[in-house]
Amino acid sequence: MPRPSMREHLIEAAHDRFHEHGFNGIGIKDITDTAGTPKGSFYNHFDSKEAMAVEVMRRYAESRGMDMLADTSVPPVERIRGHFAYLMADLERYDYARGCMFGNFGAELSTQSPTVRDEVGSRLGRWASALASALDEARAAGALASGVDTAVLARFLVSAWEGAAMQAKVVRGSAPLDDFFTVFDSLTA
Repeated sequence: MPRPSMREHLIEAAHDRFHEHGFNGIGIKDITDTAGTPKGSFYNHFDSKEAMAVEVMRRYAESRGMDMLADTSVPPVERIRGHFAYLMADLERYDYARGCMFGNFGAELSTQSPTVRDEVGSRLGRWASALASALDEARAAGALASGVDTAVLARFLVSAWEGAAMQAKVVRGSAPLDDFFTVFDSLTA
């Protein structure tokens, strides 16, 4: 089996370091040291730290269980709730210390980096769109108690989740996420 490339080592190292310390909390040397690669190798694979952050977010998005939202073999409310439960388990796995990378980068870089801000916005928009589709199915099945437009409700759920994930990071516990689920459950029939 071929060895992973230096690029892959760098992405894995950056993912962990960004998630633990934020974008501004680490430097390229920290990433290359963690990856066990020479600092100069970074620029063989990435034009900038921002370009690396965009790639890390792309990979992070793939691990967020978005496919769960489209699994029509599961009732829509159950799959939405299952999706958020999956995200909660991931936060719990790190003792709530990491939060959500999208929210972390959005809060940290929205005024510093248009490139990262646009990527965060795009990722949050795709998430809201996937949620809106599942909410449309829930409404059609008579399982959605709220009359709010599903696109608005989906954006609200993304924003509420991001806020709850940030608060869970601050209090290092699940109470804000439990509150999220309490409100979510009140929206379903």
